[in-house]
Amino acid sequence: MILFQRLLLACALLIGAAMPAHAGDTDPLFINLTTDEPARAGMGLTFGLHQHENGHPLTLYLNDRGVLLGSRAHADRFATQQKMLDELMKKGAVVLVCPNCMKQHGVNEADLLPGLQLSNRKLSGEALFRDNTRALSW
Repeated sequence: MILFQRLLLACALLIGAAMPAHAGDTDPLFINLTTDEPARAGMGLTFGLHQHENGHPLTLYLNDRGVLLGSRAHADRFATQQKMLDELMKKGAVVLVCPNCMKQHGVNEADLLPGLQLSNRKLSGEALFRDNTRALSW
């Protein structure tokens, strides 16, 4: 009997592990944007925009070289991406910027686009670990 129960439990666990995860209609999305490659950054921003328009609250986290996207000092290189960031924020998306990465890549707080928020462990943690949040990285 014990062997049968263990076998039944093992089967249930195996079936449960094989089930795909499905996002709910309004599950939050957290996009970790690390690239300063314009095309890749544009893909991440476009994906975020589409999901946000589909009802998923969106947080973008600009870190590593991604902080350059949010700097007015780099507007000539990232004009399209900066327009997308502005559009996303106007639609309610939150854009957090890693302060340590800013130092690493020479971005000053005064250079940040209006509406971008300096991140800290509380802000990024609340966004990333909100119930049912899905996370992607570009």
